[in-house]
This record gives sequence, C-alpha cells and structure tokens, in this order.
Amino acid sequence: MSEQTKILLVDDEDHIRAFLKALLKQSGQYRVVEARDGNEALALFESERPDAVMMDINMPVMDGVSALRQMREQDPEAVVVMLTAKATEYAVRECLHAGASNFIRKDTPKERILALLQETLAGDTHDQSE
Repeated sequence: MSEQTKILLVDDEDHIRAFLKALLKQSGQYRVVEARDGNEALALFESERPDAVMMDINMPVMDGVSALRQMREQDPEAVVVMLTAKATEYAVRECLHAGASNFIRKDTPKERILALLQETLAGDTHDQSE
C-alpha cells in the first residue's frame, strides 16, 4: 500500500478521539491529526491539508457545522464526514446543506465506520441518519 490517507479527527471528547484514532490507525490506511474544537480544526485544515475530515457536530468554542461551512469556503471539494451521538433529522439536513460529504453516528459498528469512510473517500456519499 502506498501513502496513507491523512484524516483530521475533530471531537471535544478525548475518549472519542482516542477510539476513532485507534480504529483508523489499526486499519493501516490512515494517518490521523487531531483537534478539540472547530477553531483548532480550521487551523489544522489549513496547515495540514488533510485528505478528509471526521468532525463532531456539537463542540464548544466553535461547533462542527460552523467549522464545516468555513472549510467548504476554503476548499469546495473538501471531504468532511460529520459525527454525532444522536442523529436528528434537523441535524442531518443542516450538515448536508452546509456541505457535509457524509454523516456517521458515533454508535455505528467499527467495521461500518471504516466502510463508510472508504465509501465517502471514493465519492459514494449517502445519508447515514437511519
């Protein structure tokens, strides 16, 4: 396998970031850069130029939807997968309207998270609110 895909992982909860980072690194396909909020995410998005972003919706300082909008302004082709513990119809619509590439619930099985990320990176996006 050639170069690893760089993922910017954004979540204010340390244990969620640790879980997702371990999952992504264990697959051997991903290199992970971490941020705790939307402000950190925007700075790293600009400096690190990740291949994709996995970002929580609800965070202090700057929420994920606001950060998503700014990322899409910087790069209209940015691949941004939104993460949440509870997927309300409103939240899904708001994220997709703001330009999210996909939407994954945090309670999704590990194998499915990896599959959805791979599908999203391949350009096969769809609503994961169910």
